[in-house]
Amino acid sequence: MFEIRKSTDRGHANHGWLDSYHSFSFGEYYDEQHMGFGPLRVINEDRVNAGGGFGTHGHRDMEIISYVLDGELAHKDSMGTGSVIRPGDVQRMSAGSGVRHSEFNHAKDQTTHFLQIWIQPNVTGIPPSYEEKNFTAEEKRGRLRLIASSDGEDGSVLIHQDAKLYAGLFDGAEAASLNIAAGRLAYVHVARGTVTVNGVALKNGDAVKLSDVATIDIGDGQQAEVLVFDLGA
Repeated sequence: MFEIRKSTDRGHANHGWLDSYHSFSFGEYYDEQHMGFGPLRVINEDRVNAGGGFGTHGHRDMEIISYVLDGELAHKDSMGTGSVIRPGDVQRMSAGSGVRHSEFNHAKDQTTHFLQIWIQPNVTGIPPSYEEKNFTAEEKRGRLRLIASSDGEDGSVLIHQDAKLYAGLFDGAEAASLNIAAGRLAYVHVARGTVTVNGVALKNGDAVKLSDVATIDIGDGQQAEVLVFDLGA
């Protein structure tokens, strides 16, 4: 399977302070054909206006990853964690038995552009936890850098699911390939720019679902930033 999900086909909600595109069903957007892919449940592309944010709210039994593209996002939670994440930072929060948190853009004149990713865990009721790491542009330039995994491999943040998440930056002749083991799923999301995936041209916001594919080839990028998910079926 090689199924393209075009940017323009995503769900969309504009709340004034928040402009959000939903790759999968979320909130008031419901599409039974797009409820998730394997354990991947949410990819929301959010733009939060200066001074806006998500007030304190709760989560349970979900792996939540925040990936900032532009601006900064302030995080505060019921575990006592408080931080500000910026481009290059990857934030992982395992909601487990329950956690409450808030996220705000405290800048006076800059929009925060980030991806909010939810992955269903393979364990439930665990104590909530938080982790944050920075991955430089140099680490992602012309390659797929592992940023999240089930065992923290290669310095990645740890998620409670049989899944790996890679991030890469591609421009010009830069290219990378990723082998996918038999029986696994893969999902590629173009965060910005344009790029080809297995020879097919995609632009920012586009994605592709893959199964029964042994290799993912990424190239022909133009200021592209790409996320690749290697998922247990």
